[in-house]
Amino acid sequence: MSLLLKENKPMVATIISGLLIVLGLFFTFSNSPTIAALIYISSFIIGGFHQAKEGLQDTIQNKKLNVDILMVLAALGASSIGYWMEGALLIFIFSLSGSLEVYATNKSTKAITELMNLTPERAMVIQPDGSIKEVPTESLTIGDKLMVAKGTNIPIDGVLLSKYGLIDESAISGESIPSEKVAGEEVIGGTINLEEAITMQVSKDSSDTLFAKILRLVDEAQSTPSKTATMIEAIENKYVLTVLIFVPVMIAIFYFVLNWGWNESFYRGMVLLTVASPCALVASAAPATLSAISNSARKGILFKGGSYLENFGQIKAIAFDKTGTLTEGKPVVTESFFKEEKDKKEIINVCVAIEKTSTHPIARALVSAFSETSDHNLIVEQMKDRTGHGMSGMAYGSEWKIGKKEYVLEKNNSQFITHADILQNEGKTVIYVSKDDQVVAYFGLLDAPKEEAKQMIAYFKSQGVHTIMITGDNPATAATVGQIVGVDEVKANCLPDEKAKIIKELGEKYGSIAMIGDGINDAPALANASIGIAMGAGTDIAMDVADVVLMKNDLAQLAYSHRLSNRLKKITIQNIVFAITVILILIISNLFQVITLPLGVVGHEGSTILVILNGLRLLKSTPDVLKEKKRS
Repeated sequence: MSLLLKENKPMVATIISGLLIVLGLFFTFSNSPTIAALIYISSFIIGGFHQAKEGLQDTIQNKKLNVDILMVLAALGASSIGYWMEGALLIFIFSLSGSLEVYATNKSTKAITELMNLTPERAMVIQPDGSIKEVPTESLTIGDKLMVAKGTNIPIDGVLLSKYGLIDESAISGESIPSEKVAGEEVIGGTINLEEAITMQVSKDSSDTLFAKILRLVDEAQSTPSKTATMIEAIENKYVLTVLIFVPVMIAIFYFVLNWGWNESFYRGMVLLTVASPCALVASAAPATLSAISNSARKGILFKGGSYLENFGQIKAIAFDKTGTLTEGKPVVTESFFKEEKDKKEIINVCVAIEKTSTHPIARALVSAFSETSDHNLIVEQMKDRTGHGMSGMAYGSEWKIGKKEYVLEKNNSQFITHADILQNEGKTVIYVSKDDQVVAYFGLLDAPKEEAKQMIAYFKSQGVHTIMITGDNPATAATVGQIVGVDEVKANCLPDEKAKIIKELGEKYGSIAMIGDGINDAPALANASIGIAMGAGTDIAMDVADVVLMKNDLAQLAYSHRLSNRLKKITIQNIVFAITVILILIISNLFQVITLPLGVVGHEGSTILVILNGLRLLKSTPDVLKEKKRS
């Protein structure tokens, strides 16, 4: 709480203003009007200072009127004819709205400069005499030869000089399986060298690397204002200008045309300024939105602003990254084929005994699949690791190999492995096992879709939302996953800038589009989407850039958020229609001299309380349609 108040000084002023109003009421009922008036004035000044300052600065700098100015004038008008408490209350309510807006802003997107920390600040340059010199990464030039140690980040884009390299490119491609590189192939800055030290040659300037492009794309997208924000500013300016012109015109009509007398005319003008102020109109959306945000937060869905939740129900298309978003983010064994059933136990024992010594994702998948049925006491001797190809060892008096086809398959086993080609065409990774150079088993591995992915996709399709999967993976794998989950469209082999381009094209075609991802490679696409959604287990930059974060990595939360957004829209429209209706009734009543200023304030603030209470209904949870379908 103390940290919240420290970061939100307007909230402190709002709280003090509210406490002073309560104190003022005490002195009012204690027949001490002078002391009460002084306290109300203090509440007015403390609570209204920030709003008045912001309003004046915005008006002067942008030459546009805003609701802040109108609210201050309304409160001044009420106070000028002795209604100090009403004036202070008006300021308090509007100050509270401004404080909550500051709070939401403080929770929004962090600085994207963290992205630059993903590439090393220093690089190891190989000198002409073979020695190694450490230099700043920014000083590297095209043609420099570098040494990258095992387990360290590649500092800049370049070409591999070493014969072989195993690179973790998940930060760029989003794929969980490391990329195997051979001499002459491109390596990307920010990716990780998983095996022994490699040498590379710089091929791009630091300002032209893939990471630099990602940073520029994100920065550009975040600096572009939304259409909604522009529209609200235009409406606010026209509303305030209309009221400011309308009030003095009506005072003149009261005095010169209707001959009401100056005191009565000015009094009616102040009532008009009070009842025409948009307290209820402003409160139509803010409390409802905050209630919905609180509701979603309890479910582990963090919206970085009310507009994102408000607009989510209006999306016409939704795009998904594959790995870690629609899928689990790690390969699992989907098919197993054993040449002889009687040797199955023996094969499993050997596979687990050999692969448990490796940290490779494929090795972990095999161990996970067969660990429960294997003999953990088996000792494999003469184990060898041929990086990038597979592993071998001696067990049960025979030589065993586990790995790629070209490493394991030295003799013809065509009849047994016929189905392996089908698995490969489906985009699955096939791992072979041989015993004394005879293939005895092979396994199909795939980054399997999450359990709730298919139901979630079906929900959005039922709502008329176009679904598309955009991935850096190969077309065969992408097509297989896309078919399983049921998306309408699949885009494969996409680099980060290509993902962003596709999102822009979809935006032009469908209008409002959401994008869900979890990696650095998704950052430009997330930033260019109408609503960017990051998985909570994803990278920091994805969560920083995104407008929404799913902390529990549960895709069912997307459907929940969509339904909550539709509820928010319905309640907000109800509030706006009600608030405008009350304002019109109060204005007409004032023209017919039916209401007094106290009644006007009661009617005006009463409508504000009602729209707030209506908005608070969004604190109640929305039925989870995916879980209901699953139970049924």
